[in-house]
Amino acid sequence: MTLCKICKTKLKGRSDKIFCSIRCKSYYHQKLSSVTNDATQRIDKILHRNRSILLEIMGKNKHQIQIDKIVLDRKKLNYTYVTGYYLNSKNKMYNYVYDFAWMIFGTNKIHVYRRK
Repeated sequence: MTLCKICKTKLKGRSDKIFCSIRCKSYYHQKLSSVTNDATQRIDKILHRNRSILLEIMGKNKHQIQIDKIVLDRKKLNYTYVTGYYLNSKNKMYNYVYDFAWMIFGTNKIHVYRRK
């Protein structure tokens, strides 16, 4: 005996059926969507803030710059959240936030560049 995933009523029909009605199916997918949106909106805010910080530092016309790490620390760049990574031929890792990337050097310097 199979039960509806939402209201737990007994299912009739196909053996692979999960929901008893369109209403239960819609409720399930709306709830799943809202939980996903809540989680991604928080992370998207952090990513957008990181990009704004990098844009502010770089300006509109510069394509790369080397700065002290303390500058990004003061602006509260969140190093944890990135949109991607790249390992170059010298095994140095670049952290991407959309179209910007940075690499931290051991000397507390950061190389920031904008992807074209």
